[in-house]
Amino acid sequence: MSIIDGVVGPIAGLLDRIIPDAKARDAAKLELLKLENLRELEATRIQLSAIVAEAQSDDPWTSRARPSFLYVMYALLLWSIPMGILSAFRPDLAEAVARGMTAYLRGIPEELYALFGTGYLGYTAARAWGKAKGVER
Repeated sequence: MSIIDGVVGPIAGLLDRIIPDAKARDAAKLELLKLENLRELEATRIQLSAIVAEAQSDDPWTSRARPSFLYVMYALLLWSIPMGILSAFRPDLAEAVARGMTAYLRGIPEELYALFGTGYLGYTAARAWGKAKGVER
């Protein structure tokens, strides 16, 4: 929670006491909310610019690291297809493999799953931003 986040609520309450005119009070609160939204928009823009800079890097590792991580996660998720086919012919073997995979997936730290989600959303947002700006196809 930033300093601004902690200040908006109390300032809005203070405006209720200081400004007697309802229209002026609402206008002041609206201006306060606009300032907060601009601050959040700028923070998001800064985050996206870092992601776009990484994606446009000449260094192959830097520009491909995020998509490579996503491909690894896709492979882990797509493993369910052959497991489904295996279970139709050898349910006991499929169950044993599923138990092993479950134990394996539970062993992956929660932070890695969070990193996957963050990376996926960041990569998607950077691609959409690049396409909107005409930088990417």
